[in-house]
Amino acid sequence: MTSSIAPLTTASPEELAERLAAATRDYAALQATGLKLDLTRGKPGSDQLDLSSELLGLPTSYKDRNGVDVRNYGGLDGLPELREIFADLLGVDADKVVAGGNSSLSMMYQVVTWMLLKGGPDSPRPWSEEPTVKFVCAVPGYDRHFTMLAELGIEMVTVPMRENGPDVEAVKALVADDPTVKGMWLVPTYANPTGSVVTTEVATELMAMPTAAPDFRILWDNAYAVHHLTDDETLSADALGLASEAGHPNRPIMFASTSKITFAGAGVACLAASQENRDWYLQRLGFAAIGPDKVNQLRHVELFGDADGVRAHMRKHRALIAPKFQAVQDALGARLDGLGIARWSKPIGGYFVDLDVLDGTAARVIELAKDAGIALTPAGSAFPHGKDPDDRNIRIAPTYPPLADVETAMAGVAVCVELAALEKLTA
Repeated sequence: MTSSIAPLTTASPEELAERLAAATRDYAALQATGLKLDLTRGKPGSDQLDLSSELLGLPTSYKDRNGVDVRNYGGLDGLPELREIFADLLGVDADKVVAGGNSSLSMMYQVVTWMLLKGGPDSPRPWSEEPTVKFVCAVPGYDRHFTMLAELGIEMVTVPMRENGPDVEAVKALVADDPTVKGMWLVPTYANPTGSVVTTEVATELMAMPTAAPDFRILWDNAYAVHHLTDDETLSADALGLASEAGHPNRPIMFASTSKITFAGAGVACLAASQENRDWYLQRLGFAAIGPDKVNQLRHVELFGDADGVRAHMRKHRALIAPKFQAVQDALGARLDGLGIARWSKPIGGYFVDLDVLDGTAARVIELAKDAGIALTPAGSAFPHGKDPDDRNIRIAPTYPPLADVETAMAGVAVCVELAALEKLTA
């Protein structure tokens, strides 16, 4: 995170009043431009989607490499060649992978729901029969994870997200003696929204730590495993291998998808897990489906060829979005560096920039931005139930708008951050 000396907190009342007047004038000028810009969600831009336009003419065949007709029923665990691509990218064995439909979020929802209804391979009983069910949530974190838990009536307990992963000691304290703590969400590589990367050391501790619940699960959502912004293409920790070595092979269940690689609404997703977890998942899935969309799976196989094809494709993505992330850094730095009222992440991958503003002003920044025609994700969205106890965190999503719009919007956001801080400091 960027941080520096905080001169505004030591400025005289006269100096603050002068800065407030200047920021107010700048904000009025911003409003007068009549902007209508949206930085609310981490969606691919149209230029990114264009990179996968070839999919619209694929597949060129209707049989997989084994001669199986992909237009028909069957193949519940997905095409072998697609499972191999995912396995290579995630650093797991192909026989641990299930290739599914277009949404990894749907696969996560299935896993949590089936744990509630049926329990897992090592569950004493279905989770729904427990007096309560709790999940550990690293914050700031991914809002979709939190809303899913809220929908299913699962309580959320939070731990801080650090640059090297979640606060391990805090996690250990929560899971050691409370058998109602059944799971944990984690985005291990280029986390949403902080950009944090879970180190092998942290992952090792998470997979080895004692838990009161024998069926404790870590839902390892590797949504951004190949979404690099620099030449330093970080590899994710080997969650399945570390868990097996620690004697807890069923602890992690890994998820990934091509939602931000090919077409966001028509990609392919996967799950990877221990053999026991994989068999459990497929058994449950067999009651709900006869097979995935293997035609879509085959078109993705033809588009990429292999995992190296995916990596080459992602370098094209990087060329499009890395300048947008740099624009965020440039705009925030130009206005806010040295003021001591904000700090922000400098991610080397992923889809977001994590912005912390002066405590108690995030909601006001969002309000000011809205009134100036700039839509941002609601304050607190990266926390369970949308409640940031410090009212400081804002998630910036720069991928969707054109670069010029990102530059304009972020210059405006910087004005709003300074104005909100000055309002609070002079109140």
